[in-house]
Amino acid sequence: MSVITLDEVKKVAKLSRLKITEEEAQKFSEQLNSILEYASKINELDTDNIQSTSHSIPMKNVLRSDELRQSYPREKMLKNAPLQENGFYKVPKIIE
Repeated sequence: MSVITLDEVKKVAKLSRLKITEEEAQKFSEQLNSILEYASKINELDTDNIQSTSHSIPMKNVLRSDELRQSYPREKMLKNAPLQENGFYKVPKIIE
């Protein structure tokens, strides 16, 4: 099991531009090591005979097939446009 040292906690805090006290660094080191110790328990499981899966339940494609079909009429789509010009949406210029 890897152990997170005080120096590593201080280095990450410095890289994150966080000011932490010596007591906080000690507390974080203990907490992070506790988390790693708990997470390492998964290594105790025997997973040799378990088939790898990407999902816990069977998945199927729920998308519609890609078929060519008629689009909505341009006039109908432009009805709700606040501004239009030459059959296109017109938007305010945002680049100067």
